[in-house]
Amino acid sequence: MKKLLLSTVLLVVLSLSFTSCRDAKKAESVEDAVENAADATEEAAEEAAKTVKDVAEDAVDAAEEVVEDAVDAAGDAVDNAVDAAGDAVDDAKDAVKDKIKEVKTEN
Repeated sequence: MKKLLLSTVLLVVLSLSFTSCRDAKKAESVEDAVENAADATEEAAEEAAKTVKDVAEDAVDAAEEVVEDAVDAAGDAVDNAVDAAGDAVDDAKDAVKDKIKEVKTEN
């Protein structure tokens, strides 16, 4: 009876030791998986931030180009208006001279 009891105790101790080792390995692998997931999430967040920064920089560059184009167009419009006004003044001056010559020839 003594041998049966000792054998049973030995089997229980061995089974508990194997089971507890297996659980520790599972716990370690779960911890590793959590750490790996955290690292992957951090890397993904960094990549997303970099992408957002690049897109924002591209948007700023595009906006600067639009503003420069608008300034150039406004400058061209002003130049054209000045030229048109000058032409209108010249035409008015010529019309006045013609009218003066017409009035002089009538008298």
